[in-house]
Amino acid sequence: MRVVEEKIFVDGPVGKIEVIMENPGAPKGIALIAHPHPIGGGANTNKVAYTLAKTFVHLGYAAFRPNFRGVGGTEGEHDEGIGETDDLLAVLHEAKCRCGDLPVALAGFSFGAYCQTRVAKRLAESGHPAQRLVLVGTAAGFVEGTRNYDTEPVPADTIVIHGSADETVPLANVLAWAQPQDLPVVVVPGADHFFHRRLHNIRDIIHRAWRH
Repeated sequence: MRVVEEKIFVDGPVGKIEVIMENPGAPKGIALIAHPHPIGGGANTNKVAYTLAKTFVHLGYAAFRPNFRGVGGTEGEHDEGIGETDDLLAVLHEAKCRCGDLPVALAGFSFGAYCQTRVAKRLAESGHPAQRLVLVGTAAGFVEGTRNYDTEPVPADTIVIHGSADETVPLANVLAWAQPQDLPVVVVPGADHFFHRRLHNIRDIIHRAWRH
């Protein structure tokens, strides 16, 4: 299935948000994809974010991949996940205007995964919870070079994927976050933070989970 990537701009709280949109036509859901930390060069073209988007498009979802503040054509300055949460919600609003009030999947990588836990909390509080979350290389606990992440609890059916050889967010950080929630973590043996040569594992894990 070939779906064309389209660049759109969404009005956000502090200016324009640049978004890559992929709509397969008559989508069965909306997938909102959040990229890794801008300080480390994160953008919506990141290969893990790209893999997440393509996986959901293959599952029949319209995928929306915004750039965070200060990245690409998105206005504003990095806001440690606070403003980024507001921006993700603004993009989701635009996605629903374009596609209808469809089920929403939230997917994020690293800093983006942290932001999506905040988005999920806001959606649940508003009475419109997400259908499901997919979190890859989730920023949790102390991450050297950025800060200490107080990552929100998530629903029990959240798909948490982490590499055993993650050098950016140690696996122990994510296990410490998941343990009080009794939340399973899918560990990919040998995978580093960016899932070099392991991107197919992310795709396959999501596909298997969505068939159930």
